[in-house]
Amino acid sequence: MDCIYCKGKLEKKEAPFTVERNDYQIHWNALPAYVCSQCGEPVFEENALALIEKSVESIEKEKARLAV
Repeated sequence: MDCIYCKGKLEKKEAPFTVERNDYQIHWNALPAYVCSQCGEPVFEENALALIEKSVESIEKEKARLAV
């Protein structure tokens, strides 16, 4: 698989990911990803993206409960 930015080769590794919102920040040190050997750009695996989405949704729900 090739990188969409520089056409370098993607290798299965781990990469950090951060979600920033107005009221909080979530950071993962290592999520499954394909990382470009040339430019370092990560492409996250589907299961990692599902984890990110689920985590953000959970925090948003808890945040809404705190506001009440």
